[in-house]
Amino acid sequence: MVTYFPMTIGDYDEVHALWMTIRGFGIRSLDDSREEIERFLRRNPTTSVVARVDGEMAGSILCGSDGRQGYLYHVCVKEQFRRQGIGTRMVGYCMKKLREEGINRIALIAFPRNDVGNAFWKTIGWKKSDANYYEFSLNERNITRFIGEEG
Repeated sequence: MVTYFPMTIGDYDEVHALWMTIRGFGIRSLDDSREEIERFLRRNPTTSVVARVDGEMAGSILCGSDGRQGYLYHVCVKEQFRRQGIGTRMVGYCMKKLREEGINRIALIAFPRNDVGNAFWKTIGWKKSDANYYEFSLNERNITRFIGEEG
């Protein structure tokens, strides 16, 4: 039997272990540390989800919003539980929670090398955006380089 629960920091070890089994996933030691995930969950206490099959971790999604748009991160289902609708139901769970918060749009990033993930999103009707994605690591060295010593 599959059950769905809001993710808590108590799920972190099992969820992180699941992330490590997913090919094509982008995990970062800083952003995905226990401390950073705990901060994310405090900021978004109801929108992330874990799925369990008879108590065993089967899947998870980190989900949150910036108040305007929702975002899905690290959507994953353990290989043995794929193609059973678990991923689709977890996404639906997150969508409902975001709508309860008044969020009308949701986005995610799927790396090109993540064939399984990209096939999933296409299958459930999501459209690939043509936007460019940029990122910048906020550390002292990069900030100083960006604004200069005087900034």
